[in-house]
Amino acid sequence: MNATNAELFARAQAAIPGGVNSPVRAFRSVGGTPRFLVSAKGAVVTDAEGREYVDLVAGWGPAILGHADERVIQAVQDAAGRGLSFGSSTPAETELAELVEGRVAPVEQLRLVSTGTEATMSAIRLARGFTGRDLLVKFAGHYHGHSDGLLAEAGSGLATFALPGSAGVPAEIAALTLVVPYNDLDALRAVFAEHGDRIAAVIVEAAAANMGVVPPAPGFNRALVELAHENGSLVISDEVLTGFRVSSAGWWGVEARDAASAYTPDLMTFGKVIGGGMPVAALGGRAEIMQRLAPLGPVYQAGTLSGNPVAVAAGIATLRAADADVYRKLDVAAEAISEATSAALAAEGVAHRVQRAGNLFSFVFGEVAGTEVRDYATVLRQESWRYAPFFHAMLDQGVSLPPSVFEAWFVTAAHDDAVISRIVDALPAAAKAAAAATPPVG
Repeated sequence: MNATNAELFARAQAAIPGGVNSPVRAFRSVGGTPRFLVSAKGAVVTDAEGREYVDLVAGWGPAILGHADERVIQAVQDAAGRGLSFGSSTPAETELAELVEGRVAPVEQLRLVSTGTEATMSAIRLARGFTGRDLLVKFAGHYHGHSDGLLAEAGSGLATFALPGSAGVPAEIAALTLVVPYNDLDALRAVFAEHGDRIAAVIVEAAAANMGVVPPAPGFNRALVELAHENGSLVISDEVLTGFRVSSAGWWGVEARDAASAYTPDLMTFGKVIGGGMPVAALGGRAEIMQRLAPLGPVYQAGTLSGNPVAVAAGIATLRAADADVYRKLDVAAEAISEATSAALAAEGVAHRVQRAGNLFSFVFGEVAGTEVRDYATVLRQESWRYAPFFHAMLDQGVSLPPSVFEAWFVTAAHDDAVISRIVDALPAAAKAAAAATPPVG
């Protein structure tokens, strides 16, 4: 008999801190026992007990084609058959770089790494090396990986230095980061007015998707770039989540369609879709900046597994398969699921707001949803306690949602009408559970 999810979690907790290798998997935000997945195909994942779930996590984004897409699996198998890792350059690395550069005009050169954290960490070091400045500006609620300088929390004023956002982060390192409210150009202007000649870069999620989905205000990214450049600073656009998911050119491509919103960041970071489910990430941008990286320049960055041939093969196969029809399917599925979820919640009298950035979406619960949700402070004021019962009601009916209200929902090209119907059928009971929820005591 197979081990149960509870048994597997108990075993994992004895061997792994918290029983997980990434915190959100522990279900702390929603409670209950995490599901241990053993296989996936298309829009469905299967746990260790043999139960199937319609998946709205999609590996946190990379399964854009659907799980175990035959083209991607074949590419990985072929690459693995030639060797797992060489510690040397391969032709496929250049092919993947050229695919990215062909889709995203601001990327003139690309450096492959293994994780999104590594990509953003390296981009920040590069920005500091290029400008000769030390300070970094980030936005409250934006997540750019877990390197020390990015785990920073806002201080007591708009232009004050940040405080450590995690144990183990020295105050001196956190103080090199300035944290300002998202979508607030006045706050950004205040920071530049006080510290402009010391700011190396502003790092920003192209469209925020790590505090739930919070899109940039129209023209915000463009104005941000203009303000940074006026002060001699660079802009790092983090597209680890949005890159090649919300369009063939990511969020940059979405805004490039409108001349009033189009913008050109100096550096960009990518992950998730670029690896097709394998550990691949990248930083890229203007050639004059990228060429400051070793071995051409003085900014050191290296990685034994960077450009791993098996992982790169998955990325190439995914990007080549992600054509216009795939993006059409993603948009159709996202629209259908978000609208159906909103209708079910409305039918039970649950105040809420649908948050969308292309085919990424999430929900804000409570009366705060009656206002425009543009920053982290507003997101935090929601009735987040309604999400756990909603989540478990869906899970009990065979639909796997992100285990946190502060995460985006992800669809795949395999979310066809039959799959969407299974989700829609589960919504009424979940909406009732959300409506019946009560706030925690104390």
